[in-house]
Amino acid sequence: MYFPSSHPWTENETLGEHLERRGISRRAFLKYCGELAVMMGLSQALAPQIAQALQAVRRPSVIWLQLQECTGCVESVLRTSDPTIGDLILDLISLDYQHTLMAGAGEAVERAKQAAMEENQGSYILIVTGSIPLEENGIYLTIGGRLGREVLEEAADGAAAILAVGACAHFGSVQSARPNPTGAVGVAQVIKDKPVVNIAGCPPIADVVTATIVQYLTFNRLPDLDGQGRPLFAYGARIHDQCFRRANFDAGQYVQAFDDDGARKGWCLYEVGCKGPACFSPCPIIQWNGHTDWPIGAGHPCLGCTERHFWDTMTPFYERLPDVAGFGVERKADTIGLSLALGAAAGVGAHAIATGIHRARHGHTPHAPAVDLPVVKPQAEKSEEDPNG
Repeated sequence: MYFPSSHPWTENETLGEHLERRGISRRAFLKYCGELAVMMGLSQALAPQIAQALQAVRRPSVIWLQLQECTGCVESVLRTSDPTIGDLILDLISLDYQHTLMAGAGEAVERAKQAAMEENQGSYILIVTGSIPLEENGIYLTIGGRLGREVLEEAADGAAAILAVGACAHFGSVQSARPNPTGAVGVAQVIKDKPVVNIAGCPPIADVVTATIVQYLTFNRLPDLDGQGRPLFAYGARIHDQCFRRANFDAGQYVQAFDDDGARKGWCLYEVGCKGPACFSPCPIIQWNGHTDWPIGAGHPCLGCTERHFWDTMTPFYERLPDVAGFGVERKADTIGLSLALGAAAGVGAHAIATGIHRARHGHTPHAPAVDLPVVKPQAEKSEEDPNG
């Protein structure tokens, strides 16, 4: 897909050559790579290695499908900051199909998608947002007169790897909530023969999407995954264990109503429904919209949206759930504070055990193998005159 740019790529140009021609300094590029390393949970000392790998990259083709969803995940990715959406599209990848962001429509863009898949068979990245309806033979979703499942299976067949972005692509999200009338499922429940990385969340944090793509470009492999297929660098720790309100939890200081004195003091939101003890997500660390804020930071309890079937398992959203972390967290919420010192120590110990039990139940493991992928083939720049480019 052609995007107007004052810095167009030339055919077979590498990222390093492109940045040098644009006047981007080595110092600025290394700083950028250091920020990416931190985003991926790596040491900043790896910045030179990331820079060396990225400099040799020729932009890979990316096909992005939107299936049964609300476009919220696309809106989230548009607000990515490390790198920005402009950096991602104009410098790191060749986004050859995304029907919301493309200027064209109809048969022309469908031909462009087919051409990109054929030219980059076996090496393009497939991004999918939205669930796939299976009831009534999938008739609840059609794109260009074709069933959504058929469109997905065709695109997945030639992909090197698949990123299922958002809760809908992860497990079906709100469409799959009981009674799930359309039979909505996630990508991995349809595509069984290709690696699928689930970027969880409703919507997900955009920087996790771009960091995953950059890790693939840098190391030619997808990141280590947990039992739900989520990148461990982003989903390896609970919100509760990273939350700035954790000290209030351990001290027995809880918001009881959204306008009470505890809310004004920034106390723990567990009693008004926060699902942080049961939710694995990087929200407290990466935050949203260029690291501006996140739900708990803004005074709203976590809804647990990075966990499978949270619409069913985490509701009612504003009521405290028993056994929310699998280890009777509500008991600590009721009894901590009788003895602050003892309570704080007990809380830390109990939550460490709870985390272990949760990981065991749901397959979280730091040793999940990374997935090796085919080497990205050179990508020629689309011509401006090409109506399908």
